Amino acid sequence: MKVAILGAGESGVGAALLAKAKGLEVFVSDMGQIKESYKGKLADAAIPFEEGTHSFDQILNADEIIKSPGIPDKAAIVQEATKREIPVISEIEFAGRYTDAKFICITGTNGKTTTTLLTYHLLKNAGLNVGLAGNIGESLAEKVIGNKYDYYVVELSSFQLDNMYQFKAHIAVLTNITPDHLDRYEYSMDKYAASKLRVAQNMTGADFFVYNADDENIAKAFRKETFAGTAVPFTLKGAGSGKVFQEGENIKVVVEFYKGEIDTSKSTLIGKHNQYNTMAAVAVAKLMQVSDEAIAQALETFQNADHRLQPVGVAKEVTYINDSKATNVEAVWYALEGIKQPIIWIAGGVDKGNDYSTLVELAREKVKVLVCLGKDNKKLQETFKRVVPIIAETTSIEYAVRLSRSLATAGDVVLLSPACASFDLFKNYEHRGQRFKEAVEKIVLKK
Repeated sequence: MKVAILGAGESGVGAALLAKAKGLEVFVSDMGQIKESYKGKLADAAIPFEEGTHSFDQILNADEIIKSPGIPDKAAIVQEATKREIPVISEIEFAGRYTDAKFICITGTNGKTTTTLLTYHLLKNAGLNVGLAGNIGESLAEKVIGNKYDYYVVELSSFQLDNMYQFKAHIAVLTNITPDHLDRYEYSMDKYAASKLRVAQNMTGADFFVYNADDENIAKAFRKETFAGTAVPFTLKGAGSGKVFQEGENIKVVVEFYKGEIDTSKSTLIGKHNQYNTMAAVAVAKLMQVSDEAIAQALETFQNADHRLQPVGVAKEVTYINDSKATNVEAVWYALEGIKQPIIWIAGGVDKGNDYSTLVELAREKVKVLVCLGKDNKKLQETFKRVVPIIAETTSIEYAVRLSRSLATAGDVVLLSPACASFDLFKNYEHRGQRFKEAVEKIVLKK
């Protein structure tokens, strides 16, 4: 069998290595430049590849094409393959054929990375033989080669789901659906929602779909009457049988034989959105028969991915939090809403057409200082000049941290949550977050 792989990143190279390991004839093609580390992997496995072009004749001679998620269906090579009725699938679909492990698959517009990492943490700490893969940045196909795990926790983007057909999750999680990437879905929310719901396709009566019952777009798109598995809704809007819900500082699971009550008072996660993420992860852990005590203990030790409401230091009873990943207003709303202490807020960068009005009341209630970090801060200043008592501006993250330290009092939080892209002063949001962390360590923690 001949397999052509489009894209030579983590996903494509992983699929190529698995195909080679299974004795298939493999060819890899990438329109861009391939990273040296990936070239090395392909060369070591004696897998032929090309970069900077797609050789149509060679690719279309394949029996099947595995497409990396970043390549749209409207790409010319994909269109031609479809015309010729050559199957085009995702790396996840391909990997699923070569393992008997069970999959716990997590998707959603927001929160999927946190939920994936937390779910993995809860299961691993409970002693399950579990691997982590998918959109989180690790190839499922490459991990399947070793066949070491009984379970995989897999983060899935809508782009990965679009080319999955026979693949089945044992437990699927859908955190929420809000408008995103609509250019790939003909600007249709219905089509985007349908893509997300593919996470629950092919399920049988022994499988579970864990979903956010408070999300209007999920409620509109999910047809429970046509679903073969067990639906497990989670909600912040009240108790009920067959649900997962928050009651005080406890999460209660009231689902068939999987009942539990988990103390979340020592959880490291902040904010309402993380209550949803935690409910989803706890639901999975209970469905995997992890004890309430083991879940509560693991919640205390969880460390979220970098740059997502990440505490980076405490000095003189002032907490410094790196939320550089918050590049839109919605993410900042969750940060401001979740922090109960007075806030010195560092924001700004490249504005993406933001409407800051939804942040005004939270800022009025909680923000004592706004430090605008960016080359053009007019919009932020105009919105919050009558709302926040002190507004300053700078293009130096070191100065932003130094000023924040001087204005903070015991019990305050210094929060980097920009609401903007980073490209005016930094390479990306990771670079911005790392620079903030370094400034806190240098200016604050060493004093």
